[in-house]
Amino acid sequence: MTEELIGIHHVTAMTDNAMRNYAFFTDVLGMRLVKKTVNQDDIQTYHTFFADDMGSPGTDMTFFDFPNNPKGIRGTNSISRTGLRVPNDAALDYYLERFKEFNVKNEGIQELFGKKVLPFEEADGQRYQLFSDEHNKGVAPGKPWKNGPVPEEKAIYGLGPVEITVSYFEEFKEALTEIYGMVPIIEEEDVTLFSIGEGGNGGQVILRKDETSQSGQGYGEVHHVSFRVKDHKAIKQWEAKYNELGLGHSGYVDRFYFEALYTRIGHILIEISTDGPGFMGDEPYETLGEGLSLTPFLEEKRDYIESQIRPFDTTRSN
Repeated sequence: MTEELIGIHHVTAMTDNAMRNYAFFTDVLGMRLVKKTVNQDDIQTYHTFFADDMGSPGTDMTFFDFPNNPKGIRGTNSISRTGLRVPNDAALDYYLERFKEFNVKNEGIQELFGKKVLPFEEADGQRYQLFSDEHNKGVAPGKPWKNGPVPEEKAIYGLGPVEITVSYFEEFKEALTEIYGMVPIIEEEDVTLFSIGEGGNGGQVILRKDETSQSGQGYGEVHHVSFRVKDHKAIKQWEAKYNELGLGHSGYVDRFYFEALYTRIGHILIEISTDGPGFMGDEPYETLGEGLSLTPFLEEKRDYIESQIRPFDTTRSN
């Protein structure tokens, strides 16, 4: 029997400027850079990981730095918005004022599925929304960044519901339920809210229907979403399940910080990732994310990699 998904593991998006993106996530949003490394499939490209204080699973928003790629085209058949969790409604009020201070484009505090949310955008058009955990129950959040610019009692501490928009709504809905065991908990016209694992804001997917627009991959868009499983045994069970279903997939991939398995459902790239080993094994807590971390199989190429990527100072401990 295949182990159930625990919740959201991470979301990976594309930026055209890793330095601007770093400043936005750390100085404005108050999330911690827990790893600065390179894309293991494209070693001339930065891969940055922003998360909670310790880089806990379920808190990672990650980015590929593609400065020469075209800007993405917003539309259907894409992961259309990423959720981020804050502790309560007062935290939304805090961020609304913060967004005014830093001129962050936002849509004001709203209500979605009975929860208070604050939709906003990064400079490149990447779309997010803050979800209040005021009355939330389910997948536990992480721990806010202790030394960040946002007070701990207000700070982002995990990923929230991920929004996916497709033109083949019923087919994708069936895939989420039949393959991934997600449970529809709210169904409205052209939108369904799904629950994963223990549910709540850390274990939900919003599926929307859009048969009119067209999307295009590029910076300012999401590359893929990943869902959590416990360990190596669980991810191998999912690999076997994909084989039984005849789903094309990447095969097991060891990413060093976690183990991974990828498949594509329609246009949407879905990853399954293990909760460990995590991000604390190769850097001290105090200087997490300050140096260029390379996995053991890339370490021998460090001189070449450092000659190819742009200098990018993320020192904060001094």
